[in-house]
Amino acid sequence: MLADVANRASSETDTAVNARRRAAGASHVAGLVTIILGLVISVVADSIPLVYQYAPLAASVVVLGLPHGAVDHLVLPRSRGQSVTPRALALVGGCYLAIGGAYAALWFVAPAVSFALFILLTLVHWGQGDVYALCELTGVSYLETPARKGLALVVRGGLPMLVPLVAFPDQYGFVAGSLVSLFDPGAAAALEGAFRPAVRHAIGVGFGTLVVATLALGYRRTDDLEPWLLDASETLGLAAFFDVVPPILAIGLYFTGWHSVRHILRTLLVDDAAVAALANGDVRGAIGRFARDAAPLTAGALAVFAALAVAVPRTPATVPDVAALYLVGIAVLTLPHVVIVALLDLEQGLWTGQ
Repeated sequence: MLADVANRASSETDTAVNARRRAAGASHVAGLVTIILGLVISVVADSIPLVYQYAPLAASVVVLGLPHGAVDHLVLPRSRGQSVTPRALALVGGCYLAIGGAYAALWFVAPAVSFALFILLTLVHWGQGDVYALCELTGVSYLETPARKGLALVVRGGLPMLVPLVAFPDQYGFVAGSLVSLFDPGAAAALEGAFRPAVRHAIGVGFGTLVVATLALGYRRTDDLEPWLLDASETLGLAAFFDVVPPILAIGLYFTGWHSVRHILRTLLVDDAAVAALANGDVRGAIGRFARDAAPLTAGALAVFAALAVAVPRTPATVPDVAALYLVGIAVLTLPHVVIVALLDLEQGLWTGQ
């Protein structure tokens, strides 16, 4: 599999190929650890107190989760081999201010709609991240068209967003209500239809069929069985993970240990200095460079959360309330982040070819 990744990157320097190999290994190890950790915790701790389930989400404020998007102002220039100019910084800042600001305003006007948009947005973004990992780190050969990449996006993004809805409707509804109630306690009623047994059954059957069909299509079209086996193992492992691990805990673990790690690795691979460090086995140096790059906008994101805490009609008073406020802040930052990642996809030709 790693040789396949190297072959597909034949136009790169040896340094870039070695860095990509190390990134691929780190990505898969982090994913495996995330799945095993969640499953073990769920088996060993029969009933996990709610406050402890929030721990990974709380840690994500400074560890991997929130910082993973805090280098958006750097990734596009670096992917083009250009210097980071004031104009580039202004464009990204304007994107966050305009798009993020509009979405923040929508939460105050229509919180139920905003929550539904958050779920859809997260499905697309997390699927978007895994399409990159499958194509560039795992080296699959069967996502050669935008349509097949789109199927993979829906499957990988749907696992964390749809499986918990089917398996844990009460907790899913609790989280939805906690976010929406910060703005309008009565608005959560608009979401109740999504938790009806018939709706969840239809989602379970439809999505399960899509997962099986997508894996089968990949098996038929793959040139090399090893990348497909890794894809299938990750897909089925995530399905089990989100079916068994309570959703608050599962999302916190996945956000930090799976999605954020993969995106951080992607940002390192467009940074020449980080690529050189990775290729030489200096993982600490590469991560340290990322941490320095991400620190200013991570601090800026915390200021956004503080502003939200002051602005929301209902002051957060409990751990679930504070977590809900954090998730609303993440939602506001995610929309412009998705735009930047989509531009990075275009810059790297992810959706136009292998």
